[in-house]
Amino acid sequence: MACIHKFYKDLYLSGVDYEPDTIIVGVFSPQWPEENTADWFYGRREENCFWDILPRMYGQPSLIDAPSAAWRQFCRDNRIVLTDMIACIDDADPEDANHRKMIGGFSDKALVYNFDDFDFVNIVRLLQQHQGIRNVYLTRGVTEAFWKHLWAPVMRYCNQNGLRERILLTPDSSASYQHSAYNTDNPENAISRMEDYVLLRWQQEWHF
Repeated sequence: MACIHKFYKDLYLSGVDYEPDTIIVGVFSPQWPEENTADWFYGRREENCFWDILPRMYGQPSLIDAPSAAWRQFCRDNRIVLTDMIACIDDADPEDANHRKMIGGFSDKALVYNFDDFDFVNIVRLLQQHQGIRNVYLTRGVTEAFWKHLWAPVMRYCNQNGLRERILLTPDSSASYQHSAYNTDNPENAISRMEDYVLLRWQQEWHF
């Protein structure tokens, strides 16, 4: 039995009743195990500061403690849609304790090194279906071959069609390494909170 995305129906934007101009792409939010307490994309508040950063990009207060309905409304108000690259891990077994541990650790590397059969979201098709989207953001790096290969068609489509495509610094604890390095290199302009450092980095890549 596979591990499908917790918000599978939302991945393909079928319920979106507005015309977006921006899409933000993540990786995967597993339906199991129970440790995934997210109410919607990027919803594990204790480990991810996405809903603190994104509203502040628009000059609005943090929504980190808001209900998911407020996140959805924010996206509607600002013509943003969210999706992920992985829709399902087909060779994941919920009865396998090791599989549950690896998926429950929410590590991208664990997915790549321990599973082989994935159902990917066709991001290019989403862009073709929603041609009002002009800004495409991915919230993880693509230095490793697995992610580079997966993202390459999106980059090519964006380049060919004049879309703005950017890689954003991940809004989770992985950003602590870059945050620490920045403070070491800039002691007179150190940024105390990781959230504020990620905000700075996003501002450098955003379309306004």
